[in-house]
Amino acid sequence: MVERRLPRPAEVFELMRFKRPDFDGRRRRLEAALTIADLRRIAKRRTPRAAFDYTDGAAEGEVSLARARRAFEEIEFHPDILRPATAVDTSTEILGGPAALPFGIAPTGFTRLMQTEGETAGAGAAGHAGIPFTLSTFGTTSIEHVRLANPEGRNWFQLYVMREREISYGLVERAARAGFDTLMFTVDTPISGARLRDTRNGFSIPPQLTPRTVLNAIPRPWWWFDFLTTPKLEFASLSATGGTVGDFIASAMDPTISYEDLDTIRDMWPGRLVVKGVQTVADATRLIDRGVDGIVLSNHGGRQLDRAPVPFHLLPRVVREVGRDATVMLDTGVMNGADIVASVALGARFALIGRAYLYGLMAGGREGVDRAIAILRSEIVRTMALLGVSSLEELEPRHVTQLRSLAPIDD
Repeated sequence: MVERRLPRPAEVFELMRFKRPDFDGRRRRLEAALTIADLRRIAKRRTPRAAFDYTDGAAEGEVSLARARRAFEEIEFHPDILRPATAVDTSTEILGGPAALPFGIAPTGFTRLMQTEGETAGAGAAGHAGIPFTLSTFGTTSIEHVRLANPEGRNWFQLYVMREREISYGLVERAARAGFDTLMFTVDTPISGARLRDTRNGFSIPPQLTPRTVLNAIPRPWWWFDFLTTPKLEFASLSATGGTVGDFIASAMDPTISYEDLDTIRDMWPGRLVVKGVQTVADATRLIDRGVDGIVLSNHGGRQLDRAPVPFHLLPRVVREVGRDATVMLDTGVMNGADIVASVALGARFALIGRAYLYGLMAGGREGVDRAIAILRSEIVRTMALLGVSSLEELEPRHVTQLRSLAPIDD
C-alpha cells in the first residue's frame, strides 16, 4: 500500500519553479522559436504578405522548392554506436579561410524590404558567428556598408553579369577594394523565372500601395513604421530602381553570358572565384577542369526553372565525378542543421542558407538572425553527436542514405 499524507508546502515548492516574466516581446518570441519553421511562423505574422511571399515563394508551381525540401526529409542516418563524441568540432576551412560552422549566409536580394536592418543584420550576425556573409548584386545595403557591418569577418559578393558589362565590372572592383575575399559568379539567371506570388502581389521596389497592400498592412503597423522612418529602400550597389521585380531583373540580366564572361571576370578578380547555379554533372566537371575555386550546386532556391534538378540529389554524383578534394557547395531547401550534416557527409564542403536566415531576420532583426544561426548550430552539434562523430572530417557517405521517392523511370 502507498502511504498517503497531506502535501508539504516546502516539498511542493522544491518541485515548482516559476519562470520570471520577460517583458521584452522580441526576446520572448525568439526564445520560444526552437526550429527554423518556428521562425517562419513568426515571420509570417509580422511581415506584410508581398514581402513575406517574396522570401517564401519560388517559381511557377514551386515544384523545385518542394522537391528540394522533400529530398532532405527523405534521408536515413546511420549512427555509429559506442563512439563517444563529447566535444563536437563544427569548424572547417572553406575557400582559403576559416568558418566556425559548415554553412554561410547566401546572397538575397531586396533584403531590407523584409526587415529594415537587412544585410547589416545578416553581415553582423555572420561575423559574430564566425561564418561568411554573401552580399547580392541586388542587395539593399552597399558593398561598403556591409564591410562596415562585418569589418573583421569574411564577406563574399554574388555577381550577376548584366547587359551593361561595365556595371558588373564596377561592382567587381568595388568588392575587391572593400576586401571581399570570394566572388560568386551566378549563372542560373539568364532571364527572370516566373515568380507568380510576386506577380499576384504586385511586388516591386519601391513597394506600390494598393487597397490590398494597405489592408494587409493594418495588423502590422511596426513594419510600416520601420519602413517609413528609415533610409529609402533601393538597390544600394546600383542606381536604377522602380518597376516590378521581374521587370528590373529582365532588364538587368543578359541571356548571352558565356565562358568568355567568366574568363573576363576571373582576370579582374584577385580573390577566390566560385560559380553558383551549377545543375548538371557535366557542367560541374567542366568548371572544375577550368580551375575555378569552387562551385555551388543550386537551382536558385527553386526561383528560376521550376522542376530543375535538386542540388542534394545531384551532390553525390558530382562529388564522385570531380573528387572530394574539389570545393563543392550547395543551397536550396536547407531548413535544419541535419540537412547540412547530411550534405557534408555526401561530399559537400559547405552549405548556404537563404530563406532560413531571412525568416530569422523577419522574426526579429539582428537578434532573429542570431537565433536562426544558433538553431542550426545546435542541430548540427546534436546530429553529429548522435551519429558518433566529433568533427566534420569524420562524416562519410556511409552515414547517410538518400531515400528517393522521385527516382527516375528507366525506359
